[in-house]
Amino acid sequence: MEPTVIKEYLDKNKIALLIPTYNNDQTLEQIINEAQNYSSLLLVVDDGSTDHTKEILSRWKGKIHIISYQQNKGKGNALKEGFLYAKTQGWDAIITLDSDGQHKLSDLPLFIEAHQKNQGAFLIGSRSFDNSNMPGANTFANRFSNFWFTLQTAHKLPDTQTGYRLYPLKEMNYMTPFNKRYEAELELLVRCAWRLIPMVSLNINVYYPPKEERVSHFRPGKDFLRISILNTVLCLLAILYGYPSMLIRKLYRKLKNCTK
Repeated sequence: MEPTVIKEYLDKNKIALLIPTYNNDQTLEQIINEAQNYSSLLLVVDDGSTDHTKEILSRWKGKIHIISYQQNKGKGNALKEGFLYAKTQGWDAIITLDSDGQHKLSDLPLFIEAHQKNQGAFLIGSRSFDNSNMPGANTFANRFSNFWFTLQTAHKLPDTQTGYRLYPLKEMNYMTPFNKRYEAELELLVRCAWRLIPMVSLNINVYYPPKEERVSHFRPGKDFLRISILNTVLCLLAILYGYPSMLIRKLYRKLKNCTK
């Protein structure tokens, strides 16, 4: 699928590309340069970078949408800023991808094809965990996250931690995450599952650079603790709100279909 075809589809359907970034100046400009060929609705959120990110973004001022602030607040906050901005622009959905070069824009046709067949669905990239360069901790963390997601929603997904996603903002009523850091992505998945928003997994390609070249802002101790606390809270909420909410929504849909 040619970039011009993808761009026409994304623009027509008000689907923007969102790139949250924090200290990825080695890869950011190349990604922006490639992404702007696919969509005129391109938003970069600079989450308080301290490297050369601001200098890079200054060269794109007026060509793309940019949100920038001084203090690092976390990926969840970057997503929140992006979602709120999307609402002001009247965008119906957002495709998020990381700025470290792991996600391939050549996979965008997968999202386009899935969106055409599943209007209003939450599209989630699914990585292959057979990749020899994938850090071992990623495999464990994903299995850990998948287990809790299934427990909290009665849904199964092969990859609940990927950042390559299409958020159906309009169907989500432009919900924003409560959590400010990495765990926000899991939170949004769970809350959307409770709303019975359909979820579709897509097999994507991911590039993992050699260990000595990797740039990671994941803090194993602190972030794993935050995710564990979130899972505890979500399990409690699943009992008190999540499962009752899903049941009520299912019953309402059945009644609505019966009256047609």
